[in-house]
Amino acid sequence: MLTIYAFAMVATFMALVMSGKVSPFAALVLAPIAFGLLAGGGAGLGPMMLEGIRNLAPTGVMLAFAILYFGVMVDAGLFDPLVRLIVRLVGGDPVRIVVGTAILALMVSLDGDGSTTYIICCAAMVPLYRRVGLDPLVLTCLLMLACGVTNITPWGGPTARAASALGLDPAEIFVPLIPAMLAGAAFVVGLAYWLGRRERKRLGRLDGVVSEKALEAELVAENDPTERPGLIWVNLALTAVLLASLVAGLLPLPALFMIASALALIINYPRPADQKARLAAHAPNILAVISVIFAAGIFTGVLNGMGMTDAMAKSVTGLIPPALGPYMAPITAVLSMPFTFFVSNDAFFFGILPILAEAARPYGIEPAEMARAALTSQAVHLLSPLVPSTYLLVGLAGVELGRHQRFTLPAATVLSLVILAAGLLTTVIPFAG
Repeated sequence: MLTIYAFAMVATFMALVMSGKVSPFAALVLAPIAFGLLAGGGAGLGPMMLEGIRNLAPTGVMLAFAILYFGVMVDAGLFDPLVRLIVRLVGGDPVRIVVGTAILALMVSLDGDGSTTYIICCAAMVPLYRRVGLDPLVLTCLLMLACGVTNITPWGGPTARAASALGLDPAEIFVPLIPAMLAGAAFVVGLAYWLGRRERKRLGRLDGVVSEKALEAELVAENDPTERPGLIWVNLALTAVLLASLVAGLLPLPALFMIASALALIINYPRPADQKARLAAHAPNILAVISVIFAAGIFTGVLNGMGMTDAMAKSVTGLIPPALGPYMAPITAVLSMPFTFFVSNDAFFFGILPILAEAARPYGIEPAEMARAALTSQAVHLLSPLVPSTYLLVGLAGVELGRHQRFTLPAATVLSLVILAAGLLTTVIPFAG
C-alpha cells in the first residue's frame, strides 16, 4: 500500500506542477502532507518535514548567496565584455546565437556546477534572446542539456555518489564514459542548430538578424549607474578566487558564497544605502528560489521518512523477471530516468543502485558497468523539480517550470538514450552479461 501512496504522491505532484495551475511551492508542500496523512504518518510527519528542510538548508543558503553574488557582478558590469564578445561572434543571427549558447554552456558547465553555469550563461544570453525575440525555452533547454552531459564528471556529483555507493574509484567509472559524453555533447550542438533554424524561420530571416553594433549598444549600457568598469579586474580576480575555492573545497559552499557576496557588496558599493538597494533588487529572485528549496525539503522529508523511496525501489526491482537478468545494465539505464526524476540523486545512487548492481552480479555484469549505465540519465534528472538549480534556471530565464519541463523532457530523454547508445557501442556498458 505504501508503494501505491508513493507513486500516487509523485504523480499528483507532477500533474499539479506541469498543469501550470499550482505553483511548485504549493505542490511541494501540500502533496506530501496529504499523502503522508493518508499513509498514516500522523504526528510523525512534523519531524520528517523538519529533517528534510534541515538537509536542504545548506543548499538553500548557497543558492541564495550565489544569486546575490552573481547578481552583484552583473550589476557591476563584470560580464559586459563576455556579452560584447558573444555579440561579435554570433551577431544577431538566431542559428549562430543558439549554437553559441550550446557551446558556451558546454564549456562553462565543465566545472560541474549547474548553478554557476546557469547564472553565467543567463547573464550573457538572456538579454540577447530578449532583444532578438528568441524563445527563452530554447535557452533553458540547451543549458540544462549541456549540464546533463558534463554532470557526469567526477566533480559533478553523481559519479562520486555512484563510486561511494559501490566502493569504486570514480575514475574507473568516468574515464571509459568520455566517448559517450562527447557523443552527448555533439547531440546538444546538433539540436541547437536545429532549434536555431526553427527560430530563424519563426522570426523571419530579415527580422531575426539584427546588426551587431545595435545589439552591443543596446545590451551593454555604458552609463548604467550600477556599473563599476574601473573595478572589473578586481571583480574578475574575486570571482576567480571564489571558483578556485569552490573546486578546492576550501570552505563549505554556503560559507564561500556568503563571504564572496559580502566582499562584492563592500568593494563595488561602499555606501550602506547602495548595498541595501542591491539587496532589495535581488530579493525577489532569491525568495523565489529558496522558497521552493525548503518546500522540496518537506517533499523529500516525507518521501524518505515514510519509507516511500525504499518501497518504490523494491517494487520496481521486484518486477524484473529473471529472464531479463543478463540485460540489467540497459534496464538500469532506462529505469534511472524516471527514478532520478522522482527521487534525489542521493536516494537513487545510495539506495537503489546497490540493489540493482547486486542483482546484476550473478550475470557477470561488473558494478562499474552498472554505475556507468545509471549515469546516462543525468539530463532527465536535472529536469526534476527536486533539483534546486532547476528553479534558479527558470527564474533567471523568466519561464514557468511546467513549460520548461514539457519543452525539454523529450530532448533530455533522447540525449540520455544517445549517451546510453554510445556507451553500448563502445562496450563500456554491456548490452548483456
